[in-house]
Amino acid sequence: MTTITSTGMANDHIAADRRTLAGRIDALPSSAGLWRFITLLALGGFFELYDLFETGYISSGLLAAGVFHTGSEGVFGIADQAAFASATFLGLFVGASLLAPYADRFGRRLTFMCALAWYGVFSLLMAFQQSAEMIILFRFLVGIGLGVELVTIDTYLSEWVPAHLRSRAFAYSFFIQFLSVPAVALMSWWLVPQTILNLEGWRWVVIAGAVCSLVIWLIRKNLPESARWLAQQGRHQEAHKVLSEMEKRCGIAPGEDFSDSDAAAALPKKGRFSEIWSPAYRKRTLMLVVMNFFQAIGFFGFGNWLPALLSGKGATVTHSLLYAFFITLAYPLGSLICSRYADKLENKWQIVFSSLMTVVFGTLFALATNPVLMIICGFLITYSNAWLTFSYHAYQTEIFPTHIRARAVGFCYSFSRLSTVFSSILIGIILQYAGSQGVIVFIVLSMLVVMLSVGIYGPKTRGLDLENI
Repeated sequence: MTTITSTGMANDHIAADRRTLAGRIDALPSSAGLWRFITLLALGGFFELYDLFETGYISSGLLAAGVFHTGSEGVFGIADQAAFASATFLGLFVGASLLAPYADRFGRRLTFMCALAWYGVFSLLMAFQQSAEMIILFRFLVGIGLGVELVTIDTYLSEWVPAHLRSRAFAYSFFIQFLSVPAVALMSWWLVPQTILNLEGWRWVVIAGAVCSLVIWLIRKNLPESARWLAQQGRHQEAHKVLSEMEKRCGIAPGEDFSDSDAAAALPKKGRFSEIWSPAYRKRTLMLVVMNFFQAIGFFGFGNWLPALLSGKGATVTHSLLYAFFITLAYPLGSLICSRYADKLENKWQIVFSSLMTVVFGTLFALATNPVLMIICGFLITYSNAWLTFSYHAYQTEIFPTHIRARAVGFCYSFSRLSTVFSSILIGIILQYAGSQGVIVFIVLSMLVVMLSVGIYGPKTRGLDLENI
């Protein structure tokens, strides 16, 4: 089996490059073996999104069961639903910012497996709690595991996929991950109103995600460690071994051993937080912090608040189960459609164009009164959000070196979770005092900041080896 290239010259280039670690990874063909590996990684992200979207669906069940209370009767003097959501994003922030760097120290595979097990165990424990206080506490702990998980998946994936397939691989990965959105919608619609074996339905929704994640944990125990990370750690023979095994899995003969002076092996064995603020990476770090903070306002602002913005216009279609399910289908379908052209455009411009698409169709959706037009615009907003999600997840893993990749991505990505904690409250205040138009202006300005920060300061990455970006 050989790789498919457009010219004989390209084949010669790949053959010559197979003397290096990056060249051998770039020579991996788009084979069933490679896509099975990507699918296994994506299943971990499936549970992060399952858990995030589960928040809204199970809250009604917790209220109906008398576990959660509204208004000042809640645990912290606010609605328990709000505390539940805040605990989720606070846990994600802690996991991404403080614990994700362990993937640089202990490896992608070990961190990945520990984070998945953490999520599964604490989700299972949360399902059997009886008080709002303990449910919120365990929700925070679950969020920590999820915060580590997704950052590790992103770094893991970017280091194993050939440069010419990186964006497509991320798009396909998010197709798998976004399948969780309609899945949790259907699970909640079916289970939340029921009581099975003396357990309320909301508990079964949580148990389903936890048990499935633990099953996936067993299946994925044999995933290989990142060859790039092993080489950077000085574990040369292990890197050569796992890379040879991946080449066999992809149907090609193992390449020759790469040199000890290979670019991947020449990196420092241990990274420091201060390095992401060094002159070489400072601009990239600031650009990603700004992008993550403001893209979360656009993503969650449109996704969570547009139905509320339209409720005063009699647009009841936005609250129907059929409408909600149709919109959730746009997440996986958007990623699948984008995977067909994801590698044909720079990731930085995909972030810019998807943000622009969100601005345009988000504004049209907010102003529309015709049900058909609202559904079309709603689908296109969700499509653009899916496009934005996979493109920025791919992009932020590309622009830092292996020895600080998880640390840098975790720090920058954590600002999207921190942003969500505050922006949800702020949007509620703006809605109260400035109405729907004020919220629209706030969200549009946020997405314009994303477009400007990435468009002006983001480096190009398309087709480049990670060592050369």
